[in-house]
Amino acid sequence: MNDFNPAAFSNAVADVAEQVAAVTASFATHHGRTASAFHWRDGLFVAAEETVEPDEQVELTLGSGETVQVELAGRDPSTGIALFRPATTPHLPLLQKAGAVRPGNLVVAAGRDGDNELAVLGTVGEVGPAWRSLRGGAIDRRINLAVAAGGRFEGGPVTDLGGALVGMLVFGPRGRALVIPFETIERTVAVLLEKGHVSRGYLGAGLHPVRDGEVRGAMVMSLDDAGPAKSAGLALGDIVTAWNGEAVRGPRELIRRLGPDSAGTTVTLSVVRGGEARDVTITIGEKPLS
Repeated sequence: MNDFNPAAFSNAVADVAEQVAAVTASFATHHGRTASAFHWRDGLFVAAEETVEPDEQVELTLGSGETVQVELAGRDPSTGIALFRPATTPHLPLLQKAGAVRPGNLVVAAGRDGDNELAVLGTVGEVGPAWRSLRGGAIDRRINLAVAAGGRFEGGPVTDLGGALVGMLVFGPRGRALVIPFETIERTVAVLLEKGHVSRGYLGAGLHPVRDGEVRGAMVMSLDDAGPAKSAGLALGDIVTAWNGEAVRGPRELIRRLGPDSAGTTVTLSVVRGGEARDVTITIGEKPLS
C-alpha cells in the first residue's frame, strides 16, 4: 500500500477515459439535453433506447469533432437498446470485451457532450444473475453501479480499468445506474440488424392492480377486439392471479413475463371471475409495432 502513487493512478484512469472517448459520440435528445452513444462494430453505434424518438433526425458528434447523420436501424424497449447506422461509416476502433466483474471493482463510465469528453470513476456495487426488465427484456447479468453520472452519460460505455467494455450505462428506477452488459447488446443488435425490432409478447388487455381481500393480481380493464386475451375468453373484471401456477401480484409482474421469448407460447392464466377461480389457456401473441 505504501507503494501506491495517487498521481500515477489518476493519470492511468485519465488514459483509459481518453482511449474510450475515441469511440464515444453525443447527440441531442427530445428532452432538450444531450445523451451518449458509442461505436459497437462495423460503423454501427448503440445508445439508450429511451433517449431516442422514433421519427427524429439524429446527428452524432464524434470524438474527432466530426458530425454524421444517422438512421435508426432498430430499437428494443425491452432491453433499452437503440441501434444507429451512420450515413457514412467512420473508421473507429473497437472496444474489447471485459471479463467478469465483482462488487468493488473500479469502472470508468464515459460519455460525451458535443466536443466535451465526459468520464467518471465508480465502483461495481452489485453483481447478480440474469434478470428481466420492467418491459420483459432478458438482461444477461445484473450489474449495478455506485457512480455519480448524470443524464449526459446515458447510453455511454462502461469499461474496466483496462479499457475493456463491461456494457452500456442506463438509469433504472429512482435514477439508479445500471449496466446493460455487452452480451445483451450483442444478442439484441443481431436481432435488430435482421428485423429492426425485437418481438415482444402481446396479451391485448389493459390491466390495473387490484387487491380484494385475499385476492391480489391484475384486473382486466379493457380488451383489444382482435387480441389473444379476448380470443381466449378473458372478460372485463377478471383478476389474473397466476401465470402457469406462479403468482402474479399486479400488472408489472404480468408484463415482465411478456418478453420476446413469450410470443407464440401457450400459458395458463389463473383468474378470479365473480369470486370464483378458474383457469384460462391463452396463446401469447406478438406485440404489433407502434
